[in-house]
Amino acid sequence: MSNPSSLAAPLDAASPLKSPRYRAYVLGMLVVVYVFNFLDRQIVTILAEPIKNDLGLNDTQIGLMTGLAFAIFYTVLGIPIARLADRANRVSIISIALVVWSGMTALCGFAQNFVQILAARIGVGVGEAGCSPPAHSLIADYFPPEKRASALSIYALGIPIGSILGLLAGGWIAELYGWRMAFFIVGVPGILLAVVVKLTLREPLRGMSDSSPAAAAEQPPLGEALRTLLRSKTMVHLAMGGALTSFVGYGLGQWLPAFFMRVHEMGIAETATYLGLVLGVASAVGTFLGGAIADRLALRDRRWYSWLPATGVLIAFPFFVAAMLSGNPYLAIAILVTPSVLNSLWLGPAFGTIQNLAPMRMRAIASAVMLFILNIIGLGLGPFLVGFLSDLLSASMGTDGLRYAILISTGVYFWAGAHFLLAGRNIRRDLDAANTGD
Repeated sequence: MSNPSSLAAPLDAASPLKSPRYRAYVLGMLVVVYVFNFLDRQIVTILAEPIKNDLGLNDTQIGLMTGLAFAIFYTVLGIPIARLADRANRVSIISIALVVWSGMTALCGFAQNFVQILAARIGVGVGEAGCSPPAHSLIADYFPPEKRASALSIYALGIPIGSILGLLAGGWIAELYGWRMAFFIVGVPGILLAVVVKLTLREPLRGMSDSSPAAAAEQPPLGEALRTLLRSKTMVHLAMGGALTSFVGYGLGQWLPAFFMRVHEMGIAETATYLGLVLGVASAVGTFLGGAIADRLALRDRRWYSWLPATGVLIAFPFFVAAMLSGNPYLAIAILVTPSVLNSLWLGPAFGTIQNLAPMRMRAIASAVMLFILNIIGLGLGPFLVGFLSDLLSASMGTDGLRYAILISTGVYFWAGAHFLLAGRNIRRDLDAANTGD
């Protein structure tokens, strides 16, 4: 077996990898990879209704398939993969992961029952576990600390862009050719992208954009790494704030298409077009602005890295309530534009701060820990509990059960906002300690 340190084969810090043009190319390619990540993850949201009808599933099973079962494998495997990424070649890890999740997405189209599609979605989660932790670590090496929130906000654009494409491609392909063909068509191109990633992205020196590169630093044991990360109150509160925001976000992302199809009787292609283009673009705007605004405001006060996310989720809440209670689907979608921007502001500031807090040899594991907390609570419980509440309430409310299940879940934003505000109490001290190595 190869020595893990030999797999990294980093180039020295004076190499052309430090050029702005190549750095932009790396970030652009990682965005494309993340687009495919969320395209393959989120396409199932628009396909949930035809899958449910074809395979005879209930809302709880849909929530389990798209949320909890996926999230358990995605998050648990993220920890050992991140440990590998902190000492081995991150580009190779991302390439292999891309092949796995793309292939498993295509296999979803062959499913004939709940067990088979559940197994295929678990396979997608296994592959996607190898994406963000090594990608965050690469971005932290290519970009200096004061630009990381902006860079990671650009990377995070893969979430709304991938979700937009997942809704549009899934909706229109399903309308024309059926839901099975949608999985085939979006899955296969990811395997070709993996080849491009492997051939064109280069592994940088660890800490290339920091004041003191860490090529010779040893990776600490897992227990020590986890204790170091979780001692930071800022990191814990940012992780919890992000997890609870994601609880609402993933619940909405999974069930809003079904809501508009059931309650407002919109067609699958029409729903995909409105939600994909209108709300997807709004989320992309919020994701980009979050990092750009936070980096600028943080020049005056670094607490804005947590204050901005808190402001976004707390202001978003009443807009979601108004949209869910509206009797007009087009007015509801128009109202949803504002909170779609606001609830996306947290991504860049939170993940950028996490990378600035983590020691160089612990950056991938820091992202993995963040993603573990975020996805177990957000992705794992959000879609599942909304689906469970929908089944529970539908017994007495009919199709309105889904409306109120979604509405109840948005109240979690107050809990999320509290954690973001608490992160602001320690963020300056923790960042100072990280900069001095204490």
